[in-house]
Amino acid sequence: MRAFIDKYLAPKKNESLLIMDIGSQEVHVNGSYKPLFQEYTNWTYRGVDMVAGNNVDIVLNDIYDWSQIPSNSVDVIISGQAFEHIEYFWLSMMEIARVLKPGGICCIIAPSSGYEHRYPVDCWRFYPDGFRALAKSAHLSPVEAYTQWEDSDAYDEGTNCWHDSVLIARKDRSFGLRDTLRRFLIQLSRKL
Repeated sequence: MRAFIDKYLAPKKNESLLIMDIGSQEVHVNGSYKPLFQEYTNWTYRGVDMVAGNNVDIVLNDIYDWSQIPSNSVDVIISGQAFEHIEYFWLSMMEIARVLKPGGICCIIAPSSGYEHRYPVDCWRFYPDGFRALAKSAHLSPVEAYTQWEDSDAYDEGTNCWHDSVLIARKDRSFGLRDTLRRFLIQLSRKL
């Protein structure tokens, strides 16, 4: 996440940015990304999760329908170590695309390997090609997608097993009627 901030956000340090962290609840093993964003006084960080807790500002009623967050309203969305726990992550990615402003950017980090770690479920592992396909399916432009394939001295033995994959994608346009209809059909199919 630090590399993402340094490369993509630090040049905007004097701009007002709304940053939302999806899956932000601070649990003892993971910590939080919040301190990385607090050093920039023009930025507003909001933690978003499914349950109330430490580092959660917005509790979503449904991880696949973020009606509490207006369309085209967020500059940056981040999510670290949460997508493997979202059963239908492609629906959440569509919500990311909906709420990002045109020109907005997201950074999604999720493991490509590692042991099962339910919270409450553990469904997926991700590779760069899958992340690029996910971005395109949500009408986002992939900027970068990569995996930390090799063990790193920066991580201890317990965290090297994850070999995290990273997706950075940009929203190039506002959602139109076609996208709104597509979202409605997905929601309708979930109710049937």
